[in-house]
Amino acid sequence: MKEKTLQIEEMFLSPYAKKSKDTVGRLRAEEPCIMRTDFQRDRDRIIHCKAFRRLKNKTQVFFSPEGDHYRTRLTHTLGVSQVARGIARALSLNEDLTEAIALGHDLGHTPFGHSGERILNKLNPNGFRHNEQSGRVVDLLENDGRGLNLTREVVDGIINHKMGTSPMTLEGRAVSLADRIAYINHDIDDAIDSGFIKKEDLPKDAILLLGDTSSRRINTMLSSILKNCDGKNRVEMEKDVAEATMTLRKFLFDNVYNDDRIMSEERRADKMLTALYEYYQKTPEALPEFHKNRLEEEEEATVLCDYISSMSDGYVVRKFKEIFIPKNWKL
Repeated sequence: MKEKTLQIEEMFLSPYAKKSKDTVGRLRAEEPCIMRTDFQRDRDRIIHCKAFRRLKNKTQVFFSPEGDHYRTRLTHTLGVSQVARGIARALSLNEDLTEAIALGHDLGHTPFGHSGERILNKLNPNGFRHNEQSGRVVDLLENDGRGLNLTREVVDGIINHKMGTSPMTLEGRAVSLADRIAYINHDIDDAIDSGFIKKEDLPKDAILLLGDTSSRRINTMLSSILKNCDGKNRVEMEKDVAEATMTLRKFLFDNVYNDDRIMSEERRADKMLTALYEYYQKTPEALPEFHKNRLEEEEEATVLCDYISSMSDGYVVRKFKEIFIPKNWKL
């Protein structure tokens, strides 16, 4: 099976794709798997790790929404994987590498979405960025401090998936672009379903070019990437489609992400996360054994952010109640 995959890559992948046989390798050498390529192995390790499972209970945009159909960080991740694989398939890139990066790109994300990220960034004197934290998760924190020992191409793509960064592979660039495509379109759907915005509020020129539904817009964006990049050493949309996409992104920041209702919830999250951060500063002995031991090797702020960023939304609330709410109070 592995040899067949390697042969298919040689025959059909673009000369600009990262072939499995050409991986830079891992931090620690391992016996190769007889069934899977290194990138397939990485994908499987990510899917089975604890940080991946916790994504199902982490906010995408809307905190504790009523209803079962809003995106969580996990469903966002699956959406990014689907879009990124579509890009990789269209451009004859390595789908296994692309999928591994996509599935791991948000493993270090905080509870309460980007609100949680902003709060930890404020609390930590060294700052906090979820993409860098995702790198820490796969290199240092999973498996009781052994990490997942992923290939460097996968780790690079995970750390460099945010706008303004530069992944070393086209597969990493595909994930970065897919992340933007996925969250813009899915967050629009959730914002409309929640009543934050109406469909007719969306920028008309951008919608006219891209499409009036998320599926049409995604199709337009992917088609634009194919037309612009097929057979070339790049992954990017045509200029007019890219500009329309950024118009939608700006609209979301102006009308959803910074809406008073979201910011009101962020202030509540701020109080809980700040209280927990300060509590563990004063009583580090209350940290789980793994994180307590890491205080001997890492700065206190780093260890506290490692622990708090790993929490799901619900776990933050439970810990806050456990530590700060008298047991005989009924909330």
